[in-house]
Amino acid sequence: MNPTDPTRTQLIDAWHGERAAASADRARGDRPGEWRHLERAHILSQPMAGPHVRTHVAMLAFGVRNRDLREIAGQLGRIAVAGPGTVTGRFPVGNTGGANVRATAVMPIPDDLRSVLC
Repeated sequence: MNPTDPTRTQLIDAWHGERAAASADRARGDRPGEWRHLERAHILSQPMAGPHVRTHVAMLAFGVRNRDLREIAGQLGRIAVAGPGTVTGRFPVGNTGGANVRATAVMPIPDDLRSVLC
């Protein structure tokens, strides 16, 4: 993805918006809301290596804060492959990124995110 492409700017802005919403939900103690926004941030981040890895790191932090061993283990593995997967274009589109879904599962993109990604 070209760094000066206006579509990339929209994508980064949307990703930042989801990350900010996750932080706001975390501050309110809304764990389900925080996780939902991290999943949406993951969907948006997949075409961008840096944000993709950073989203998995945020998901790992969520797992650590919540003492969720399955999520911690899942995120450690995903952190290792997120960057290379993005660079090679081998990532499962729409995947929400949590340990509760197969790392290779292609999933539907929510309608409101589709316009930013496509």
